[in-house]
Amino acid sequence: MADHKATQERIDAAMEQAKEAMKASNFALAIETLEDLVSQAPEEHEAWYFLAVCQRYTQRAEAAFFSLRKCLEIDPSFGRAYQEYGHLHLAQGRVEDAIGAYLDAVRRNDSLVATWRQLIDLATKVGDLNLRKDAEEQYRRLSALPGALLGVRNFLAEGKLLKAESLCRAFLKQNPKHVEGMRLLADIGVKLSILDDAEFLLESALVFEPENPFARFDYINVLHQRQKYAQSLEQAQTLLAQEPSNDRYRTSVANQLVAVGRFEEALEVYDDIAKRVPNSAPLALLRGHALKTIGRVDEAIEAYRSAYKARPDFGDAYWSLANLKTYRFSESELQRMLAEESRATISVEDRIHLCFALGKACEDSERFEDAAQWYERGNELKRVDAAYDADRMTTQLNLQKTHCDAAYFRRIAGSGCTDPAPVFIVGLPRAGSTLLEQILASHSQVDGTLELQTIPAIAHKLDGRRMVYDEPQYPKVLLDLDAEQARALGEQYIAETQIHRSGAPYFIDKMPNNFRHIGLIKTILPNAKVIDARRHPMACCFSGYKQLFAEGQEFTYGLTEIGQYYRDYVALMDHWDQAVPGFVLRVQYEDVVDDLETQVRRILDFCGLEFEPACVEFYNTQRSVRTPSSEQVRQPIYRTGVAQWRNFEPYLQPLKTALGSVLQRYPI
Repeated sequence: MADHKATQERIDAAMEQAKEAMKASNFALAIETLEDLVSQAPEEHEAWYFLAVCQRYTQRAEAAFFSLRKCLEIDPSFGRAYQEYGHLHLAQGRVEDAIGAYLDAVRRNDSLVATWRQLIDLATKVGDLNLRKDAEEQYRRLSALPGALLGVRNFLAEGKLLKAESLCRAFLKQNPKHVEGMRLLADIGVKLSILDDAEFLLESALVFEPENPFARFDYINVLHQRQKYAQSLEQAQTLLAQEPSNDRYRTSVANQLVAVGRFEEALEVYDDIAKRVPNSAPLALLRGHALKTIGRVDEAIEAYRSAYKARPDFGDAYWSLANLKTYRFSESELQRMLAEESRATISVEDRIHLCFALGKACEDSERFEDAAQWYERGNELKRVDAAYDADRMTTQLNLQKTHCDAAYFRRIAGSGCTDPAPVFIVGLPRAGSTLLEQILASHSQVDGTLELQTIPAIAHKLDGRRMVYDEPQYPKVLLDLDAEQARALGEQYIAETQIHRSGAPYFIDKMPNNFRHIGLIKTILPNAKVIDARRHPMACCFSGYKQLFAEGQEFTYGLTEIGQYYRDYVALMDHWDQAVPGFVLRVQYEDVVDDLETQVRRILDFCGLEFEPACVEFYNTQRSVRTPSSEQVRQPIYRTGVAQWRNFEPYLQPLKTALGSVLQRYPI
């Protein structure tokens, strides 16, 4: 960490030197400084960007284009690089190319005032009245913002969250009731996963300006992310009451109705909006998701098809079809996807979705080499966006072993909340956790809920605020909790999850990554049950690698990364077995497939539940399932997925290498 900090300080110093030279119009010195910097640190995308700016000023257009390409290879979402493309095209008289580049820029960072100003002029020149109107509206709105808040927005767009937070807090210190500033600070809180602070800020903003629709809309989204669905629905209905004909607000109400399980009401709203907006791709997608969740698969398929017909490059529509797991693309659909993915102007997000969908389509038609290439391409694009650090994750997981050892658990015996209701299903995604959840939720004494965010939120709060490379406070901070604090945290968990329960004595929390927090769980909920859903490492990791997750799970976007994560997971679970023996039940997916009833009885015995036949006939249980395995758990057990990874074995050597000795536990 110290070496990284020193390296970053050297990079920052060189960047400042270059910027000072640019301010003084000493472009020769700036270019020399930046060229030296990119030779030493070629991954610094901003250095390539500033180099391109200097090269444009010195009329070296070809070199500037090269520098911008390097910049965007590192960070495809960097809006200012597209803005610079626009400046270069404009300097060479290519108006249409300039407009395209400027639009790409504001799609990635809508706070680029200079870009909107240019778009006003260019739209006037080419006679595009709609573009001019939109650009003028955006320019007026941004020009009215205080300079500090405009800076905050730019930092946010570029992922510089700590700089954005520092600038925003300084502004709010001088302007404590500025609602736009509060909205921006709340947005920073969301991006930093400090959702409780974001909720408080937006709640306060609405006290100052109760009729502010933007603040309320943000508040709805934060409540939704905190899984406070009843409250988010209430707020969405309040917002709609202000403007009953606003389809955006009506859609928000429908989304919250889905979240609380009132699917038929939500579908009525979606359908009514669709009558007036018949070709809305996002609306069709939302409708498809709701239909899929309640098992109306044929209708979901038609909705997803409507989405890509309305917008042919809508990658999420194709991926949603692939993500049904049971859908098979036609040859014409495959050709359509290939054509859309090949377009140079397609967005990165749509390209990523298409790559994963194409991988699934090729796999289903047994073109495994093509599938492997599409999965690799999609993961490479996603990995750049995720910025995941595998070694830092290893360090964080090792801290659990360091601080939460057997001696610690002996010392805290008797503390915490004694409620036995929670049953945690942990492990890696795609390890069979949804199947185990469906089995348990089929029992009359158990409520199935969601992948609840509550334990990670408690852990995040305990970790406090720090720089990325600062020493974590969590889990070491657990050592300082007294019995009363541990009990209070356990009661907080029970209270915050109550909304997801339906009255059964026990309930399931299926957040897979809670294996990282078993020490916390044992501390605050000592009578909880923990089930480790384990699957063969090659099968589990490859299944995760080819899955495009809606959010999180950044470790899955590389074979080496996911292999290292699985290895660390096994090591940590071994530690929990030693530190808190008997607290975790391990259930091997392959064993469930081979002998379902025996494993069902094991699970129920562990949970202290009587055997019920419905748990073996889990596929008959009617409940909404929101994970990628939703269609699979509505069918009886089948073996076809156990060894699918073998079709890709020639392409999985990096995964085998990363897994290392873990593979010795399983026959290959």
